[in-house]
Amino acid sequence: MDFPLPDAARQYVADHLHHDPAQLALQARRFPGLPVPDLVRQIQARQKARTKIPAWADNPDLIFPSAVSVEQASSARAAAFKASLVSGQRLADLTGGFGVDATYFATRIPEVHYVERDAKLVAVVEYNLAQLGIHNVQCHASEAVNFLKNTPDTFDWIYLDPARRDTAARKIFRLQDCEPDVLRLLPLLLHKSRRVLLKTSPMLDIEQALSELRQVRRLWVVAVDNECKEVLYELGPEAAIDPERFTVNLLRNGEQQEFRLNKAREARAIPRYAEPQQYLYEPNVAVLKAGGFKSIGTAFELLKLHQHSHLYTADTLRPDFPGRIFRIRATERYDRDALLPTLAPRRAPTSQHATSRTQ
Repeated sequence: MDFPLPDAARQYVADHLHHDPAQLALQARRFPGLPVPDLVRQIQARQKARTKIPAWADNPDLIFPSAVSVEQASSARAAAFKASLVSGQRLADLTGGFGVDATYFATRIPEVHYVERDAKLVAVVEYNLAQLGIHNVQCHASEAVNFLKNTPDTFDWIYLDPARRDTAARKIFRLQDCEPDVLRLLPLLLHKSRRVLLKTSPMLDIEQALSELRQVRRLWVVAVDNECKEVLYELGPEAAIDPERFTVNLLRNGEQQEFRLNKAREARAIPRYAEPQQYLYEPNVAVLKAGGFKSIGTAFELLKLHQHSHLYTADTLRPDFPGRIFRIRATERYDRDALLPTLAPRRAPTSQHATSRTQ
């Protein structure tokens, strides 16, 4: 697709932005002068971007790649959080994709190198960067390994998010199955930068990743609205013996829930148990993914309901707790006859009664 889009094509996208892409494709003959299949793909990608990167979805000047590229891109909130972790003068994003992460890194780092093997995607990102007024990102159409071997530069940070789909488009998550293979690439990465930020699938077991990577200094488990999205590992020449695990849950209202732990503190934590009290506490998914099953309770002076439960209770309200808090109104035995009066749904009025009220 040529860009910028002609005025008629831009108008078509704007007029049909909230329509069903499948229906639009069937009605392509109604617009003989327009590349409707390409424009429908633009609409479909914008629809997928609406919740992840709403400012981009609403920007008529941007060009969107395939919907798959948008699905695999970071959300704006996650990208902004990653950018808050880096500093220095020069950063290389070796798996650039749709460029969301690179644009947020560019708000913190004076010189960002965006590297992507798909030349068509590089062209789209280069165009979009100009529309966004971002001029400190250099774009490279290259494989990550080739870029690192050929560049004379070293970097304060290298970021990579290896592709997690195989040749049949099936999702994968083991480090050695992703592209590029960070385990094989790690010596070169650490030769070019003393700090590497690696994003992995939340499905990857943290203990397995720590064992395979070996060079982990600390890590972050990132959730968005209590849905675990990614795990970030900072790699360096000197690994930590027991890396700190930072958990963050990015909330829709702009706030974030935070907690930190490591294996030693988790092992030392001795939970206390009790029956349900005035409040019920449920840790967010980032805390649980990081393995904070006991230390979360001791840190907030909560009582655990059961050895095999991750629910806690207390008579005091802890509004800074990283998770959901419920006020307990009643407790019942786990028995059908005891629960039925409490859980029985209220009967809706019959249609006859409802009609009589409206007459």
